[in-house]
Amino acid sequence: MPDAKSSRFIPDHSPERLREIQLHGLRWTLAQAQKSPQYRALLDGCGVGPLDIRSLDDLRRLPLTDVEDLRRGYPLPLVCVPEEQIARIHASSGTTGKRKILAYTKADTETFSLQMARCYELAGLTPADRMQVAVGYGLWTAGAGFQLGSELFGMLTVPVGPGNLEMHLQLLADMGATCFGATASMALLLAEEAERAGLTEKLRLRKVICGAETRSEKMRLAIEEKLGLEGSYDIAGMTEMYGPGTAIDCDAHDGLHYWADLFIIEVLDPQTLEPVPDGEVGEMVVTSLRKEAVPLIRYRTHDLTRLIPGECACGLSMPRHDRILGRSDDMIIYRGVNIYPGQIMDVIGEFPELGGEYQIELTRDERGIDHLALTVERAADATAGGDAALAEAVAARLRARILARMDVKVADYASLPRTFSKSKRVLDRRYGS
Repeated sequence: MPDAKSSRFIPDHSPERLREIQLHGLRWTLAQAQKSPQYRALLDGCGVGPLDIRSLDDLRRLPLTDVEDLRRGYPLPLVCVPEEQIARIHASSGTTGKRKILAYTKADTETFSLQMARCYELAGLTPADRMQVAVGYGLWTAGAGFQLGSELFGMLTVPVGPGNLEMHLQLLADMGATCFGATASMALLLAEEAERAGLTEKLRLRKVICGAETRSEKMRLAIEEKLGLEGSYDIAGMTEMYGPGTAIDCDAHDGLHYWADLFIIEVLDPQTLEPVPDGEVGEMVVTSLRKEAVPLIRYRTHDLTRLIPGECACGLSMPRHDRILGRSDDMIIYRGVNIYPGQIMDVIGEFPELGGEYQIELTRDERGIDHLALTVERAADATAGGDAALAEAVAARLRARILARMDVKVADYASLPRTFSKSKRVLDRRYGS
């Protein structure tokens, strides 16, 4: 990471100073939220106002909010500024119901750019680097975040968007981009194509930043090896939290540093909605500290993660959360067992003979009995001779770890579908889908 004294974007706050910033930001957020009739009704119901917040412990007195609060106010929910102050909107990429549309003031867009610039700095980039953007533009936040953060940071930016591998490879060679921003699936696809076409030596790439989907450690290492990178990094983010860039891992790859001067993160038990101890998995709940147009008050993200206690080896004072294990509302219920895809990914990562790509298929037979089939790719340099024994070993470890029996098949490397966007790793066909 950059030296704290030379950092342009990442603050070096002590834990005490962070708490002061959070307390001030929480009071400001409550005052801002009262400008929205929708929020005002929620806050009146709990009887807590800005002056009632005397410590961060008072956060738990505030109501939880959820996606339904956003859908209820469509098309501009929870807006706390006059409409003439709204500079931009973005929307989620969800496929069910009405899209979640979030409004931004000019200051909000500047904070959005700032959090992405911080990510570039923590990834070890400099203004002399060149960023090629391979994520979606338009209503989705990703393209805007990657590009505006890159421009604020001072890098030459090549805004291509997703897909079109041929164009990406040509521009990478011609423009000399040193950093590539994409989904993990797109980055792997590009790495495999560059290796297959013998183009790696013609590229100047030294960093890749991935977002929008969970990436396994094996996937990270495969991308780095095939592209000959100095490093690659995972970012977190969602439309409700400006967009991408709310957190990023450092070179220690031991959790993601999140910008605690912009957000308060709680981790709650999804059933009881009570806090879990640091280090235990629960649902991430977020409260913003400086969002103007649509503040967040204890917003349930439904993302499952854990807060990582202790100091990071990189020395950065910003706290960390773990990668996203899954979603509390996307949990697989299989024969009475609750399973998250991240648990399966962790077991796969324990076998060096396996690659990082997998697919889960759920079916139901004529007797009404559920079946789970896991297909996982062999590592690129592994031979096919021991597939049966390997599949049996993986199934046994999954059964011991998750307490569920499943059929495991080991497939050839690169045989599972590749995609420019998020890979669809769970196919639930039990209900006719």
